[in-house]
Amino acid sequence: MPGIPLLYGNMKRRDFISQSFIGISTMSTLSSFMNTMDELTPSEQIMPALFIGHGSPMNAIEQNEYNHSWAALGKKLPRPKAILTISAHWLTRDTRVTAMERPQTIHDFGGFPQALFDAQYPAPGSPDFAELTKKIVTKTSVQSDMEWGLDHGTWSFLLPMYPQADIPVYQLSLDYYKPMSYHYELACELRELRRKGVMIIGSGNIVHNLRVLNFSGKPYDWATEFDEKIKSYLVNKNHEGIIRYDQLGNAAKMSVPTPDHYLPLIYSIAQQENKEEVTFFNEKTEMGSVSMRSFVVQ
Repeated sequence: MPGIPLLYGNMKRRDFISQSFIGISTMSTLSSFMNTMDELTPSEQIMPALFIGHGSPMNAIEQNEYNHSWAALGKKLPRPKAILTISAHWLTRDTRVTAMERPQTIHDFGGFPQALFDAQYPAPGSPDFAELTKKIVTKTSVQSDMEWGLDHGTWSFLLPMYPQADIPVYQLSLDYYKPMSYHYELACELRELRRKGVMIIGSGNIVHNLRVLNFSGKPYDWATEFDEKIKSYLVNKNHEGIIRYDQLGNAAKMSVPTPDHYLPLIYSIAQQENKEEVTFFNEKTEMGSVSMRSFVVQ
């Protein structure tokens, strides 16, 4: 495949990120979140959109609060015809969409127990919705990809969320060379998919700095500051503030040392329409510098 060497299969790791994943424990006030979800009336016209703070790949198989919250969420939300994910772990020089019938489960990490490498998520792909996605996006030319599959930014939370793996899943890549505003405008075009039964899920972390992990577990002040600021923007539907996060000083520099895990947030907030609100869950920062904050747009 022509082009540059890429991270996790599509971008050279040393060019942008030098990091290794560490088993991150969980958080959340699951019962409180589910009580809030009980108050929501699922729309009959549009599928919810989500942002998942996925954290460590081990959350896929550990029986922890994150795993349990994802499982509960899968039982609560309306069942989609297909799921489109935008993962922090598929970075490209263009925009691609997986278009194969049977995407592979990608274990794009190292240093974890064999049980994690043995985990599979054999969900079917969705060539039809991939083709539709290509047609509705006018911001750029979206290319079909037959090589990638489902990376851990997708299957780690889908494994507990939809364990039957019977809902078609496909991924959209992130053009790492484009500005935040470009991604937001592209993501807005995806809203049409929600009206056709597609659940759109951005998967990353609002705060993600593995270089300064604090094993005592206490969040850094700058991590809390940035996470809370982005929460306030979400509550107030201040999308411009989220897009221009780099104006938030040192807290932003430390919380988003590289934009890979922040970019999926842009795709999630772009789905929000005028009357839609966000409902938060998994509101906790792990290892000092990994925010697990997640939300549903509905």
